[in-house]
Amino acid sequence: MSAPIRSYRDLLVWQKAMDLVEISYRLSRRLPDGERYGLTTQIQRAAVSVVANIAEGHGRRHLGDKLQHLSIANGSLKELETHFLITERLKFLQTSDIEPALCLGEELGRMLSVLSRKLEAKRS
Repeated sequence: MSAPIRSYRDLLVWQKAMDLVEISYRLSRRLPDGERYGLTTQIQRAAVSVVANIAEGHGRRHLGDKLQHLSIANGSLKELETHFLITERLKFLQTSDIEPALCLGEELGRMLSVLSRKLEAKRS
């Protein structure tokens, strides 16, 4: 049996999103200096937005607010994926460099979807 959820930090989806933040920061540091205020910042902000919105949504009392923040987190996840695909297309990073981040992002997307569906079911 799993441990009770006392805090957003107990959520596996939040923990995985924190892992994605670490990967994203590591990869963004490898971008050219000319991207410091471009892709580097965008990657970091999108990654932080994912995990922050999961935490904020968990802290909301109303179900609609929880779902809204999970939706924002998912949108930020898609934004982050797009930024990584841009780094690959511009040849700043290789496919093998971004693959772990993309795979973790796909897993997070599925987790956010399941969590949202479970919360939606509570509405009924």
